[in-house]
Amino acid sequence: MRVLRRVLWLVLFLLLAGLAVVLYYVANPNLPTYQAPDQLHYLDQWSDQERQTYYYTPQGTTVKGLRYEWFTALELPFSRDRFARPEYLARFGFLVDPKQSATPQNPGNLPVGMTRHEDEKTGVHYLDISCAACHTGELRYRGQAVRIDGGAALHSLASTVPTLRGGGFGQALGMSMAFTYYNPLKFSRFAEQVLGERYPEGKDELRRDFKNVLDRLLGTAWNDTHRGLYPTQEGFGRTDAFGRIANSVYGDAISPDNYRVADAPVSYPHLWDIWKFDWVQWNASAMQPMARNVGEALGVGATLHLFQPDGSAVPEAERYASSVRVRDLHTLEETLKRLAPPRWPEEVFGKVDMARASQGRALFAENCAYCHAPHVVPADKRMAPDRDPEWHMRVVPIEEIGTDSTTADNIADHRFDISKLGWTREQLAKLDVKLFDGSLDKIDFKRISSAQGLAYITAFVENQAYKQAGISGEERARMDGFGLPIGVQEKRGYKPRALDGIWATPPFLHNGSVPTLFQLLSPVTERVSQFHVGSFEYDPKFVGFQTTAFPGSFLLDTRIKGNGNGGHEFRDGCRKNGVIGRALSPDERLALIEYLKVLGNPALEGQLTPVEPRPWTPGPSCEG
Repeated sequence: MRVLRRVLWLVLFLLLAGLAVVLYYVANPNLPTYQAPDQLHYLDQWSDQERQTYYYTPQGTTVKGLRYEWFTALELPFSRDRFARPEYLARFGFLVDPKQSATPQNPGNLPVGMTRHEDEKTGVHYLDISCAACHTGELRYRGQAVRIDGGAALHSLASTVPTLRGGGFGQALGMSMAFTYYNPLKFSRFAEQVLGERYPEGKDELRRDFKNVLDRLLGTAWNDTHRGLYPTQEGFGRTDAFGRIANSVYGDAISPDNYRVADAPVSYPHLWDIWKFDWVQWNASAMQPMARNVGEALGVGATLHLFQPDGSAVPEAERYASSVRVRDLHTLEETLKRLAPPRWPEEVFGKVDMARASQGRALFAENCAYCHAPHVVPADKRMAPDRDPEWHMRVVPIEEIGTDSTTADNIADHRFDISKLGWTREQLAKLDVKLFDGSLDKIDFKRISSAQGLAYITAFVENQAYKQAGISGEERARMDGFGLPIGVQEKRGYKPRALDGIWATPPFLHNGSVPTLFQLLSPVTERVSQFHVGSFEYDPKFVGFQTTAFPGSFLLDTRIKGNGNGGHEFRDGCRKNGVIGRALSPDERLALIEYLKVLGNPALEGQLTPVEPRPWTPGPSCEG
């Protein structure tokens, strides 16, 4: 019996020790170190004022109700150092300026895209993650950094699922909050910082409010984990945007039966020129700018009030109330219209080889322009008569482009039960929604598609938000974007982008599965199947990030579902199954890359020597 007790005690000790080790690594995530660049260069994409407006204008997200002053006062789990120190948040990939300091727009001295908004009813300031957090990039080379406004972020933001492999921001935030709540000394320091003169009288109320937010954050982590919602780890610079929006709107706000596995991470698309497209969402599913932006805000964490705590419907006058800020979203949209594509900074990355770029222009006309040169829609055929120019890009079917289909398949195939909302067709017919695929009569409220359901939910949210803001008539039409309705279409394919400034947006393909432009122009057999992500160090020759392993890096494995790096391939043979062009020699690939460095830069494009391109041909399909 004595021996058995000793064995049991030993087993218990080992279990507790193992739990302590796991807890330590979850609470102390494996992150890259941050080394400030010698100099940060801002490109001439817009004015300094427009840049700051973009960086710190809120959109209405709430991060589970986390207050701004709580976030800035929070300590790390195992020290008194502040969680929100710029140099610590930079380790997650958030962008800071080594010379930055607190300003009226950024009183907490936080990274790009971390801002605040005030609740009009309570006066509470919430931490607000705005669009700039995910759509601003940075490239570093030999101690120099180049900021890419409107570019692709390289942070680890979305994941709340505990992991020992790396550090998601949500995971780390939850652990810091938990250690603050359960450690009396930490909480006392936190409360004194937050309450100021109201300390200690307000400490108990603060503790209750803090616990509510902590429970929501940990509840999300538990829900994501035990349901296995995000099995394909996102790592740095990616998130399953549509999957997370759908789970937020259909699962969190309507019914847990609507949660769907989201295994299709995508890179953050760049934002310059997006206002010119006839279909403004990156996958061509949304036509109205405001609807796209409201949907994005809901997915990132804006509140949506549909049901009471007991499950009953919210009174009709208050239903679809949200924290979405339509005036601020309009400000962001108008500001982004003035964002120019980045121009290759020769003083940092080196001179462009103009002779090689001239050859590359001919190769672009031969191999790329068919999909990537925007078709300018004539004035009499535009979706928005007031939009000049208006660009049309064809949606390339999956069977043609051959890239990883998981994102397109999930959007096309997932269905959701929204019957609990009690919609009628007569009610929906009054909304400013235009279906380009299918009809309202054929919608099944127990199996509605993701895009169609979001279009109608967004319409209700917009109506309520505009009503609360006192906006109607011509002002609303202008803020919607060119007076457009909420148009929606569902294509099992991907929309190509115009390639101005594409050099500034690695990694490549929609899911970030190809590290450099050189590899993207190569046969699949020459693309690496695994590479490390998280370094901002740039390769100006092959155009992409450095991919060698380093402490805190994320290993992206293209053999995992959603991570596939096939398709968009240039090699000899039949033009099918993702082969879209002839094989390019290494010299031709480098020439095409040199041209992509100057594309959209009139000063450099004007210096190119004319080279006659070969006529574009789709090549043999080898059918049969």
